[in-house]
Amino acid sequence: MKNLLYVTLICLLAFSCKKKDTSWKTDWGAPMISDTLTLSNFMNDSTLTTSNETTIDVDLTRTLLDIGIKDIVKIPDTTITQFFSPLLNINNVLPGFTFVNSIEEHTIDLNGIELKKIRISNGKIKVKVYNPLSTRVFYTIQLPGTTKNGVMFEQTYSVDAGSISQPQTAEEILDLSGFDIDLRGESGFSFNALQSRLAIKTDPNGSVVSINSQHDFKFDGTLYDLEIDYAKGYFGNQLVSDTSTFQFPYFNNVIGGSIDIPATNLLFTIENGMKVSLKGKVTQAKNTNYALNSVSLNSSEIGSDFYVSPATGSWSFLNPSEQTKSFNSTNSNIEQYIENLGSQHEIGYQFQLNPWGNVSGGADEIFPNSKIKVKVNLQMPLSFGADGLTLRDTFNFDLQQDATKIHANSGIITLNATNAFPISCEPILYFMDENNFILHTVVGSSQISSSKLGSVNSQNGLFEKKSSVEFILPEALVSDLNKLKFVVVEARFDTPNYQTGINEQQSIPLGAYLAVKLNVKLSGTIIY
Repeated sequence: MKNLLYVTLICLLAFSCKKKDTSWKTDWGAPMISDTLTLSNFMNDSTLTTSNETTIDVDLTRTLLDIGIKDIVKIPDTTITQFFSPLLNINNVLPGFTFVNSIEEHTIDLNGIELKKIRISNGKIKVKVYNPLSTRVFYTIQLPGTTKNGVMFEQTYSVDAGSISQPQTAEEILDLSGFDIDLRGESGFSFNALQSRLAIKTDPNGSVVSINSQHDFKFDGTLYDLEIDYAKGYFGNQLVSDTSTFQFPYFNNVIGGSIDIPATNLLFTIENGMKVSLKGKVTQAKNTNYALNSVSLNSSEIGSDFYVSPATGSWSFLNPSEQTKSFNSTNSNIEQYIENLGSQHEIGYQFQLNPWGNVSGGADEIFPNSKIKVKVNLQMPLSFGADGLTLRDTFNFDLQQDATKIHANSGIITLNATNAFPISCEPILYFMDENNFILHTVVGSSQISSSKLGSVNSQNGLFEKKSSVEFILPEALVSDLNKLKFVVVEARFDTPNYQTGINEQQSIPLGAYLAVKLNVKLSGTIIY
């Protein structure tokens, strides 16, 4: 009994005491990233190529202009009207009598363009006819010279009886796609001339009527939304002038340093797929870099005219002509231009059709596959020297922890890298709050060394160098995890000579890669 009371007392004392939090320190680690960076994605889109199966070449092409017939020839919406009103009275017109049968020409205003023939790829005509007679009439509308598969455009309409004050009408919308139109007029020597023929006949089963000068017979044909895919004639002296802006997104993240490139060649090409002479010139070339510093391309070739012959052949056997201007280290400041690391480029150009006028006698042609293209092309070995070339990029960062529960106190991020690029890299991490204010900076313990400081891998023939970089995450940074919203990764690149340490041009070998493994080790506290 005494022992039972003793045990009971001990239990009561134990359960009546206030329980305190228990905690202990612990370490844990986990792999975060394991990946390999290569240039294979760029090789697939022809930006990077190889000519000797050993090193890599840059072949960067941009099309600044690509225009076809729709941009050169625009057919405006056009209404053609054929009108008949007798000068003298015509009495006792018998049923089935044709009293109008005439052709008229209608000029299409094309602002200096003189067309002899076109083919409609898309478009419509809205036809409307008017009958002021007290008997039914039949309108036959023809467009001489407008044919499809050799058959002339023709439509016949039956229009009920009307009156002078209230004529009856009939209208219809017809598709003109696939029609060829001869615009040489009735004589065959004109241009921009659309023909129409109107024939009017009274109803063979109708009544006898009389026609006087107050009877107005009219046909309206409105051609609209016309698109053509072939034209022949003279396309005028049109002048096309523009400045194209395009981006090199690779340079958007550059914030410092410089590069040194080998002798290179920038090509500017006008390709002429139309059977018409061209005169062209490059008016300017300028790029602007991260620091808003601009460099213009200086050369005697800027602003000088060059000529492009008409294309040869026709239809599916069309052979474009082209003219190319080359900017290299002997005739321009091309190296300075590229070494500015401009992410925004402006290229100005202009060209003129038929610089010598209508020397072909209106025999110029534009086919469905005819294009005028303006291209720039940069060709150079992928070889460069980097001296403190610094890139920076920003990523979202959101990691929350509760200090009253399981939480980290400090940590280490370890980057293990195998580098087959002849480039060294010094990485820095910046941790920022929601206002983009830097709260903590973490510098890597060492650099990712150039492959030239390593040894040759006998299996792939590449120089490789293994490096290990640690980023120490101090307690102050970890305690601010809830405040951190962005992490900025900054990397400084150099291309040192492995013997002298001096930065110089290095060729990127075919198959170069960077394999990385990122591990994190955290020291924390568990509270319960």
